[in-house]
Amino acid sequence: MRITWDIFCNVIDNYGDVGIAWRLARQLAAEHDLEVRLWVDDLGAFHRLWPGIAPDVETQHSQGVEVRAWREPFPQVFPAQVVIEAFGCSLPVSYLTAMSTRSPPPVWINLEYLSAEPWVKTHHGLPSPHPQLPLTKHFFFPGYEQGTGGVLVERGLAGRRDRFQHEETEPFWKKLGLDSPQPSRLAPSKMAGASSELRISLFSYENPALAGMLDAWAAGSHPISCLIPEDRVLPQVAAWLHEPALAAGALRQRGNLTLRILPFMSQDDYDRLLWACDINFVRGEDSCVRAQWAARPLVWQAYPQAENAHRDKLEALLLRYVKGLEAGGAEALAALWRGWNGMDADADMARRWTELLEHKAALDKHAHAWCDRLAAAGSLAANLVDFVERGINLG
Repeated sequence: MRITWDIFCNVIDNYGDVGIAWRLARQLAAEHDLEVRLWVDDLGAFHRLWPGIAPDVETQHSQGVEVRAWREPFPQVFPAQVVIEAFGCSLPVSYLTAMSTRSPPPVWINLEYLSAEPWVKTHHGLPSPHPQLPLTKHFFFPGYEQGTGGVLVERGLAGRRDRFQHEETEPFWKKLGLDSPQPSRLAPSKMAGASSELRISLFSYENPALAGMLDAWAAGSHPISCLIPEDRVLPQVAAWLHEPALAAGALRQRGNLTLRILPFMSQDDYDRLLWACDINFVRGEDSCVRAQWAARPLVWQAYPQAENAHRDKLEALLLRYVKGLEAGGAEALAALWRGWNGMDADADMARRWTELLEHKAALDKHAHAWCDRLAAAGSLAANLVDFVERGINLG
């Protein structure tokens, strides 16, 4: 009999939570033959990430997963053998009560956010008994080293990425209505591969450093195409262009910068965009992990948190990521990340961008090596399954 799993996801104000929950759910179903039910409270947001999901259907199936609308009042359902509340969302009271009457009780896991901070390893897997009910919740922390929950990665992902990068980029560009990158007529620069157009993906929260970065790209000596999936940063880009608004399909040129606004992309197409671009600017958790697996240099914008707690997360990831990178490249990358995240007052984004490009060849090589180190942390889905099977009687 297949083991049943319920995953609960509350969509806050972005797409990362449901994106991670969906990647996990379909991987558990496809790779571990589990019966997975995914509860989501905003199917409209889910539909944007995965167009096969209908935003107005209460129960539907996709990729081997049963997708349920999380509504109030919550329906009477029999709890699964394993229950995951993603990122601290509170379970429905009626469902929690039903969990307490099941024998043996379900395995209850709070899936936390990914972090490279050192405390993650010591907190991973810790139990937390419920104050009234005969239930125990375990905290499961994704992380970047063995002994944590690992990171999301599907079987064969690296092979699919490599095949795409070697054989399938041209059809992908055509699908987006673009030609393959064109040779530049500009004088060669210090950057390796300077004879070609540089393509950059930009997926960002609102960011005070954005205007300075766009200025740097426009005034630089290297031709850049910036590809921006339609999302919340567009009003800021429009303001930089002195336009009232931008929408998918817009194409603008300023200096050596070409801006292309893409439609909001499904998860799989966004992965391919990261694989195809030369450098990826990403935000939050899901796009950051996918950019790491893309084996391309990346610039991360951490989700802003109260009292600048996100800065500790950024510094912890930086510390791990730059190990093995030659000193100049490590310093240039760290300076750009910090400037992009508002950690340095009056950061000169043009200078930091120029310094980064001087180390582009080293950063390319390092991005591939990082994937090998990242794999050593293990698969989040496999680690979850192992955690459940090792310690708990499922009945």
